[in-house]
Amino acid sequence: MNSALILLQKYWKHQSFRSPQEQIINAVVNNQNVLALLPTGAGKSLCFQIPALLKDGICIVISPLIALMEDQVNSLQKKGIKAIALNSKYNKKETIQAFDNLRFGNYKFLYLSPEKLQSEYILEKISQLKINLIAVDEAHCISEWGHDFRPAYLKISILKNILPKTNIIALTASATPKVMEDIVNNLLLEDEDVQIFKKSFFRDNLAFKLIKTENVLENLKQILLKINEPVIIYTNTRKNCINISNYLNNNNFKSNYYHGGLQNNEKLASLNNWINEINPIMVATNAFGMGIDKSNVRAVIHTNIPNSIENYMQEVGRAGRDGKKSIAYLIFNESSIYEFKNFLNKGIANTQFCKEVYTKINQFYQISPSEFSETIHAFNLQDFCSTYNLPILKTFNAFNIFENENIIEIQQNINKKSTLKTIVSSSYLFEYEKRNPNLNTILKVILRNYGGTFEQFIPISETLIAKKLNTSKPQIIKLLSQLNFDKIIIYKKADTNSQLKFLVPREDHFVINRISKNIESRNKTKIKKADAIIKYVANDKICRNVLLLQYFGEENIEKCHICDVCISQKTNHQKVDFKEISNKILILFDTANQLNSDDIVYQLTYDKKYIVKTLQLLVEKNTLQLTSQNKFEKVKS
Repeated sequence: MNSALILLQKYWKHQSFRSPQEQIINAVVNNQNVLALLPTGAGKSLCFQIPALLKDGICIVISPLIALMEDQVNSLQKKGIKAIALNSKYNKKETIQAFDNLRFGNYKFLYLSPEKLQSEYILEKISQLKINLIAVDEAHCISEWGHDFRPAYLKISILKNILPKTNIIALTASATPKVMEDIVNNLLLEDEDVQIFKKSFFRDNLAFKLIKTENVLENLKQILLKINEPVIIYTNTRKNCINISNYLNNNNFKSNYYHGGLQNNEKLASLNNWINEINPIMVATNAFGMGIDKSNVRAVIHTNIPNSIENYMQEVGRAGRDGKKSIAYLIFNESSIYEFKNFLNKGIANTQFCKEVYTKINQFYQISPSEFSETIHAFNLQDFCSTYNLPILKTFNAFNIFENENIIEIQQNINKKSTLKTIVSSSYLFEYEKRNPNLNTILKVILRNYGGTFEQFIPISETLIAKKLNTSKPQIIKLLSQLNFDKIIIYKKADTNSQLKFLVPREDHFVINRISKNIESRNKTKIKKADAIIKYVANDKICRNVLLLQYFGEENIEKCHICDVCISQKTNHQKVDFKEISNKILILFDTANQLNSDDIVYQLTYDKKYIVKTLQLLVEKNTLQLTSQNKFEKVKS
């Protein structure tokens, strides 16, 4: 282990390993297969990087995101360690050169997306390399019960065929016992001696606090007034992401936003501003996360119900990595709970719906019953859904099921959108519309349906615009191209390189009936996951930490004593001094004429229910009164 410690000190400047890094590294160096479940921020990458450096040859790292791969490669290269991330940016000539460098250039790491393993050429080139280790990062993506299931991860086991003697380490930050079982089985490790390392998710410096309120933005503002260090705010849509960031900036906070629809340079600029604390508040969808390693994030705030407990734990785990006290806030109300349940129900693709989609996709490509199509078809999800008037989310989930069951295969992102940005002033645009009446209607539809086009590139749907104008998609593309040519907008049409391949002959009833049990089982799991996060949100009796850790199979868990439930229970056992609370409330009115209840709650340390009770008493005594804006003010004597 001394050699590993020397590498740690030389390249990473750490003097010792965290538990259980040392045990994991020992197991990997001794050629054992390993599954490591370590919380976010526990140093997972070291567990494969150091063993790979100690062994002769190259380590293959399977990773789900280009940004995550590039981040790790840049970090290794800065340390003087040769690494390469082979992604979609490489053309054929560059790929050939990359493999030549890997064979003869003393490289130690080859980062790949799982989709790359579908290429016979890539597999052949890998077989010519001396591979010392296979590392599967974000391994929960291999399980359909995981929160980020990715069908291409199921193909990773093909490496076992061409590299049968190479050991595997699978790593994840969030996995239930069922997901861990799937990881072992799908990587074909079930018959081998697999060492499983699991570190508790318990964080003694992270307090979980849930806030139920009808005024999410006001509560958000009050929280941020108390925090002077970096913050991540998670929300559920790109639109909310932009709106919340704009709201905060208009209220003298410094924020950026980050979502999957931004261009790479926009994402990088937003990320760098946050990392360098130029704008210390990041408002983001769950596209922001993997590979984010900033130690002094003081709070992670959710303004919507997270998709699952797994997502939630991974996201809040980005707070307080420096060991200092940090807080995970979740702001919610009955409306957000309803929206969460409604979104879930809209996305459930049951057996009957899957039958309908499967029949229609065969009709779409004119495939006859019993025919096996060997053609690789160009595919656009939105066009398909528009043709048959199908809901996009539910149809997308149906296609995920077909992929998982090896009925079809879809390559590339089937939900990629075109983008546009308006590059002239509103006054110039008005004059242009008068001169070009044939383009007036489409411009009005764009401006009404897509806010923010004057400031940035906005994802659009040509199909949706065509539907609103009662015309065809090709006609809309023609008009947008004209606007682009006239330098009114910059129009970036989506790449049409999504491809669909049928893997079985068309047998409508047989194909779906064969997988019907799996479809219903998968849907039950989705509902179970949703119920778990709703139960967590509704809970006011059990310590937050206890509830969360039980979900991941941990036992004999002690209360955290710092979550909102624990603090509330502690307060309930203490004698409440309403006179003291009353005095503290009245002091606040020395510097403010009017305050709403949220303002008062956030400025005092008492339990909210006691503050509300005291406010009622003060109103009854005619010391305070409510205004027409539902704010409190002192009664003038």
